[in-house]
Amino acid sequence: MLNQETAEKKIRRMALEIAERNADKSELVIVGIRENGACIARKITEQLSAVFPGTLISLECTLNKRMPDVVEFNKELDWNNRSVILVDDVSNSGRTLLYALKPLLQKHPAQIETLVLVERSYKKFPIAIDYVGLTVSTTRTDHIVVDVENDLVRGATLIRNGDQN
Repeated sequence: MLNQETAEKKIRRMALEIAERNADKSELVIVGIRENGACIARKITEQLSAVFPGTLISLECTLNKRMPDVVEFNKELDWNNRSVILVDDVSNSGRTLLYALKPLLQKHPAQIETLVLVERSYKKFPIAIDYVGLTVSTTRTDHIVVDVENDLVRGATLIRNGDQN
């Protein structure tokens, strides 16, 4: 579905979109959901640093994707009136992004936008994605896996109906 070169191009394009849409901001907080989302967030921040004139703050968010009762951030931050971009690798069901958004909403940021490298057309939860690298038509039983190794996004694979290849 995506190889490393294409994934890098999509990340670069999304960073340019972020810079363009947020040109009036003096600061952006980029929050990556561990593990793969954090890697993509680092890549987005790296690309943004070349084109966004303001301050970039990078954080990581940790939650158990199966039982997301507790959401933790790796740094303390005053979120009031800050612009936040929440980053994950794939929007499979929308659940992870939705649960990661919950504590952010309680911290009163000025705005929250979402970014994923790959978005599925089928979701279980009502989450809108602001920045999308690639949208894929899927069925309920399909699954998308983003391959990250040594802080490099190697690509993404669509697994149809429980296939392993």
